[in-house]
Amino acid sequence: MQANEKPKQFLELHGKPIIIYTLEVFEKHPDIDGIVVSCVPEWIDYLKNLLIKFHIHKVTAIVAGGETGQLSIYNGLVAAENLYPKNSIVLIHDGVRPLINQKIISENIDLVKKSGSAITTSPTVETFVVIDESYKVVEIPTRALSKLAKAPQSFFLSDILQVHRKAQKDLIFNSIDSCTLMSNYDKTLTLVEGPAENIKITTPNDFYMFRAIMEAKENAQFSGTTSLVEKVIQ
Repeated sequence: MQANEKPKQFLELHGKPIIIYTLEVFEKHPDIDGIVVSCVPEWIDYLKNLLIKFHIHKVTAIVAGGETGQLSIYNGLVAAENLYPKNSIVLIHDGVRPLINQKIISENIDLVKKSGSAITTSPTVETFVVIDESYKVVEIPTRALSKLAKAPQSFFLSDILQVHRKAQKDLIFNSIDSCTLMSNYDKTLTLVEGPAENIKITTPNDFYMFRAIMEAKENAQFSGTTSLVEKVIQ
């Protein structure tokens, strides 16, 4: 992201950090009882001040992140284990994935209740290829049977913690995401179809896309309000 002054989750759009946009969606959902945040250690106090400023009340713990994404998730899960029953449903989400919505959160929760897991996905709109280390194409998956794994990725707390602890015993510390980790231990994974706009803000282009989507939504809301006002006046 080339943001040397602060981690990308604290970059701002219209005076509000990306992570606050993300947290607000979970804050407003009636079935979310608490939020645990894994944070860059030296930015924890900064985050605490943001929670006060933007009236985020459901964050019950902020823990220091680990050396890898997998270990950061584990630290958060351990904090959740100390706060909530082991049969709780946990939704693991990226702080820099703010374009989540209430519907996807509800569908994740409902699917975990039914099948024990919920991996948010989106359709593949382009053909992708699998290559080997020499950049030779070894497989072209069928697009109709391919999905992009996104977030949230949701499980029962006891199940995901068990797999994390097995992985660490097996000296696995840098699994790319939770669904990959669960798959490595032959856990059944079920899918929730999410919107294509549910992007992870990793590059400057991602940030520009986020800004464009947010501004388009704001303009659409304003246009709808204007039309309503005009009808009332008439």
